[in-house]
Amino acid sequence: MFGLEFYPNPFGGLAFPMFDPVAFSVFGLDVRWYGLAYIAGFFAVLAYAKWQTRRYPSNVTAEHMDGLFTWAILGAIIGGRLGYTLFYNPGYYLSNPAEILQTWHGGMSYHGGMLGVIIAIIGYAAFRKIDPFALSDRMAPAVCLGLLFGRFANFINGELYGRTTDVAWAIAFPAGGLLPRHPSQLYEGLLEGVILFTVLHFTLRCRLRRGEVTGLFLLGYGAVRIFIEFFRQPDDLMHLKEGIFTVITMGQLLSIPMVVAGGIMWWWSRSNKVVKPA
Repeated sequence: MFGLEFYPNPFGGLAFPMFDPVAFSVFGLDVRWYGLAYIAGFFAVLAYAKWQTRRYPSNVTAEHMDGLFTWAILGAIIGGRLGYTLFYNPGYYLSNPAEILQTWHGGMSYHGGMLGVIIAIIGYAAFRKIDPFALSDRMAPAVCLGLLFGRFANFINGELYGRTTDVAWAIAFPAGGLLPRHPSQLYEGLLEGVILFTVLHFTLRCRLRRGEVTGLFLLGYGAVRIFIEFFRQPDDLMHLKEGIFTVITMGQLLSIPMVVAGGIMWWWSRSNKVVKPA
């Protein structure tokens, strides 16, 4: 299940454990850790959100969360793929539109996936005639758990690694050559998945103001992503190394609106009524 070999790190730091990307096989079909991480993340979001509907009674029920689950998965996948094609490589995909659907070749954008989930929440809330914040406030902390699973999967795959560095815990990743790099996937997992979840969870535990947790999530994730981009290896696309992208990364540029929107939403929520947990 796990490889026993380690990728060499001749310049010091830590050696990268060569994980087997395949968790197990069923009837000849390989089940990869990456896919399991996404599945676990989706179900963590669902379980947590349903639990919160019981703690904070409203017109939103656990059955509503079950219904939203399918909408959110589709929103994340479609939004993530379209976001990648539009934000990161629009010229190529406009010239090769058939490849937009070829998700098995890689290429997903978290910001696009998040936008897709937001549209799914708004659409589902309108369809069911319920408050979209009643859904998003209860879901937001668990999204952090989904991010945690995803970042661990990125680490196992040896992808989305950091910039070169000489810190004691630097790791040489097979796809990044022999130079040691920041394990930026683990940084993101800690900040997005553990610390941000803790902040949002205990905000909910103490009180719930309409829109507060959603605003804190947008503000927190955007701020963390902007910070982490200073350690993460920039995308290897020529047009993302020119112009404004010589001083800011695409991830930072896309995160700025999140910080602004989250800050405005959090400030607006301060005037809303506090709901105590049941």
